[in-house]
Amino acid sequence: MRALVYHGPGSKAWEEVPDPQIVEDGDAVVRVDAVTICGTDLHILKGDVPAVTDGRILGHEAVGTVEAVGPAVRTVKPGDKVLVSCITACGTCRFCREGRYGQCLGGGGWILGHKIDGTQAEYVRVPFADTSVYKVPGGVPAENVLMLADILPTGYEVGILNGAVRPGDVVAVVGAGPIGLSAIMGARLFSPSRIIAIDLAETRLEAAKRFGADILVNNSREDPLAVVRELTGGLGADVAIEAVGVPEAFEAAVALARPGGRIANIGVHGAPATLHLEEQWIRDITITTGLVDTFSTPTLLRLVAGGQLDAGRFITHHFPMEEFLNAYDVFADAAGTGALKVVLTR
Repeated sequence: MRALVYHGPGSKAWEEVPDPQIVEDGDAVVRVDAVTICGTDLHILKGDVPAVTDGRILGHEAVGTVEAVGPAVRTVKPGDKVLVSCITACGTCRFCREGRYGQCLGGGGWILGHKIDGTQAEYVRVPFADTSVYKVPGGVPAENVLMLADILPTGYEVGILNGAVRPGDVVAVVGAGPIGLSAIMGARLFSPSRIIAIDLAETRLEAAKRFGADILVNNSREDPLAVVRELTGGLGADVAIEAVGVPEAFEAAVALARPGGRIANIGVHGAPATLHLEEQWIRDITITTGLVDTFSTPTLLRLVAGGQLDAGRFITHHFPMEEFLNAYDVFADAAGTGALKVVLTR
């Protein structure tokens, strides 16, 4: 088969590799019908995730058709259409029993495209299939379901639930890329009074407006802190969400939160960020971090199937699989291309 293979920082190739096989009794081999690229893949290509080694097939999001299953698999069978989640869960370790699948101790967690070969390929082996894939609901386009592999549960769990967004809150989202937009969409479910989107790119701010942001701040021209304080009587945001993964964004999110406020970091960081405890210790703030656990995936699937979440609005570009390198270029130049999520199909 062909796959997108990582060859060290800045280097990748669409090349021939061996087909995946059933290795463990709980495995499934899935034919990839639709796949996307994540901002985390760009971090990997920059060298921010050293655990990813030369020769690894990238990708951790897909919708496909089950081709084969191991003898222990009970919930899916060949021919089933499934969502391949970014998080793999053994289902039995301490953290899986607590619903913290991202911290799985039994060989799961974020492993696809990280510690084992991933989904940016014609076929993928998925360990622990019973607890790591989800059947696609009837009548829902596969491309829409694909958005639930990572970005929607990430924005919802790590941003909105960790940030404890409540009705009437003022929510500031630093970064209006796909993850920031997921947070905006998720925040709307909790009826905040204002959602403020902050970004350097006008195209992404325009997208934030479509996704439900009330106030748009281009921080190349405006001071976000001044805008937020003016809107809140000088206090700051109830919840500030960091959705970029660079030190400046995290430091901005901390500054934007009011005393007693919550800061939810979603971004993948490849460099140290400064936390000014000499200023913050007295302000009663709460800072959360997290890798998505995907415990919310069944709920989000129901919301998408019921028309309560329009997951398809993330998709801006379509490519055939053989144009993976071009798709990466378009996705990486989001400010110039307006790309939110790109989808590659057979």
